Amino acid sequence: MENRLFDLLNKAVSPFACVKAAKDELIECGFEEINYADKWKIKAGGKYVVDHHGTTLFAFAVGTKYRSGDMLRIAAAHTDYPCLRLKPNADFKTAAYPQVNVEVYGGPILNTWFDRPLGVAGRVALRSDDPFHPRMVLYRSKKPVMIVPNLAIHMNRDVNKGVEINNQIDLMPVLDCIPQTGENTDRSDYFITFLAKELGVDKKDIIDFELNTFCMEEPSYVGIDDTMISAPRLDNQTSCYALLSAIENADRKDGINVIALFDHEEIGSSSKQGAASILMHDMLRRILRDMGECEADIDRIIYEAMLLSVDVAHALHPNKTGKMDITNKPVMGGGFCIKEACSQSYATDSEAVAILCQLCEKENIPYQRFVNRSDVRGGGTLGSIASTLLPVKTVDIGIPLLSMHSVRELMGAKDMDALKDCVTVFFK
Repeated sequence: MENRLFDLLNKAVSPFACVKAAKDELIECGFEEINYADKWKIKAGGKYVVDHHGTTLFAFAVGTKYRSGDMLRIAAAHTDYPCLRLKPNADFKTAAYPQVNVEVYGGPILNTWFDRPLGVAGRVALRSDDPFHPRMVLYRSKKPVMIVPNLAIHMNRDVNKGVEINNQIDLMPVLDCIPQTGENTDRSDYFITFLAKELGVDKKDIIDFELNTFCMEEPSYVGIDDTMISAPRLDNQTSCYALLSAIENADRKDGINVIALFDHEEIGSSSKQGAASILMHDMLRRILRDMGECEADIDRIIYEAMLLSVDVAHALHPNKTGKMDITNKPVMGGGFCIKEACSQSYATDSEAVAILCQLCEKENIPYQRFVNRSDVRGGGTLGSIASTLLPVKTVDIGIPLLSMHSVRELMGAKDMDALKDCVTVFFK
C-alpha cells in the first residue's frame, strides 16, 4: 500500500498532476482514454477514462455480462488541496529579494506554510499560431524555488500568543536574494524569466498560467511502530488512491462502476470542473445511452444508483478532546469514517449508510462514525453538492485525520486499507 500511496502523494502536487498521474495509472491497467467531444462506442467489458479540462477525471468499467438495470455505483473524490496560488503578473521585488504575488486557495492553516521548501506546479498557456488553441503544458519545478520566511521572535514577541496573518503582506514567498551591485539589480521579472527558461520558451510566449505552490517534503511514517503517516496532501489524495485502486481491482460482471475525481472542492465546487457541474449527470446518461438503454430506463437506472462521496474526516485530537462530539469519537487507526450531518453538509441517508455498514461488516472492514459537536460548524464535502444534481442514495466517508488543511497532515496507516477495501467491496 505505502509505495503506491506515497507515489501518488509525491506526484499529485497540483490538480493537473493528480489527473495525469491517475490517467497514466488507469491506462497502464487497461483503461482506454476517450474524449467527451468524440463519438463513443462503449461495450460490455470495456474500461474507459475521460480527462475533463485537465483537473477533473472520470473513469468507468462496464461488466463483461452487463445487465440492464443493475445498480449503477459511483464514487467521487477531489483533486485539489488548500495552498498558495500565483497571481498573474506575479513578479515583484523588495530590496534584494525577488518575490511572487500569491493568493490563498481554499482554507489552509496558514502558519504551517511558513519556512517550508516550496515548489511550483500546474499548467501554463503558451502562444500558438491558432488563438483558439493555445499550447498548454504541464509544469512542475524539480527543486524548491521559494519560501515564506517567518519574522524572528525578537521582532514579533507575541508570535506564540497567536498573531493574525495578513494574506497580502505576510504570505509573499521569496524567490532569491540578489547582489546589490552589478548588472540586472533593478530587474523585477525573476520568476517569469525562470519559468520561461524551464519551459524552453521566450517570456513573451507565456500568456497565462494556473500555478500553485506545494510543499516539497516527503511523506514519512511516524510513531514507534510506524502506525501513522505524515505527509502533504493527504486531503484528498488518500481518497483518490482508494478510488483508483477500487476501480482497477473490483471485478464486477453485471453492472457499471464509475469514479469521479473533481477539482475545486476546496472552494465550493461551483465550476465546470467541480462537483456542482452538470457533467456527472450528463456523463452517466451518456454511458447508459451508449449501452443501448432507452430514455425511460436511463431515468430509472440513475434513480436507483448510489454514490460514495469520499473525503477525509476529523480524528479525535488527544490535546483537544473537547472539540469532538460526546458520543462519536473516531481515532486514527480505528478504520475509515462514515460522516453524517443533519444539515446535509455531509450527505446523510440512513438507507445508504445501512448498505455500507452491512457490506463492511460482512467483510470485516473497520469503520467509525463522525458527527460534529452540536455547537460547532463543521466543513462540507462534494457529496451533498453532487447529489443535488444527481438525486441518488449518497453517503460521505473518509479517513480520519489530524492536522487537516495543514501543509502536512497526519493519518493512521491502517486506515488506508480500510477505506480502499470499503470502496472495492462497494464496487464488487
